[in-house]
Amino acid sequence: MSFLVAIEGIDGSGKGTQARKLHDHLVGIGRGCELISFPRYDDTVFGAAVGRFLNGEFGSLAEVHPLLASLLYAGDRFESKQKLLEALRRSDVVVLDRYVPSNVAHQAAKRHGAERRELADFIQELEFGIYGLPAADLVILLDLPVAEAQSLVARKHQRTYTLRPADIQESDAEYLSEVRSAYLELADADASWRKISGVGDAGLRTVDDVAAEIWTAVAPHAG
Repeated sequence: MSFLVAIEGIDGSGKGTQARKLHDHLVGIGRGCELISFPRYDDTVFGAAVGRFLNGEFGSLAEVHPLLASLLYAGDRFESKQKLLEALRRSDVVVLDRYVPSNVAHQAAKRHGAERRELADFIQELEFGIYGLPAADLVILLDLPVAEAQSLVARKHQRTYTLRPADIQESDAEYLSEVRSAYLELADADASWRKISGVGDAGLRTVDDVAAEIWTAVAPHAG
């Protein structure tokens, strides 16, 4: 089995860009590497349902219970389990653009206190316990303030799952702030996480600067 690294962060934090750069760097130095991005909107039944949820077809964030929303994201990964396990068998490193922690942070962000903890525990038991998904060896959290993240979302190209400039999660700054807080709580509680800030003393860090820090975290495990 290879090394499994998940890139996490709020919408607009640069997960997709950094996951691709890490994958390309590993391939460029001769490591067997595969990249899988979640949700798999165009490839799984549940992924397509996630797209409909984010497009607002099932109601607003407040109208859809987070436990029910979590089942869509978990189902997408369950449908993708064989793909993930095969990638782990044939590669030195597998890079994931979002993984189980994304489900935990996004759904737990909609609740507080004991209810938040119960929901987080439910999601992790569902995905890791019942569905038997492998845990990531390293989780990299790209931490970015909400205002900067939303400005980057506005620059994204049209996505296949929505015709909106920003989906119902990306457009809600208050919600994204709660997601960021949930991510930071997860990072503080788990030694397998590495937090990397997207801003420095001079403002927004460059893509290459962030990529270099990610590589510093991954390099010791790259085989």
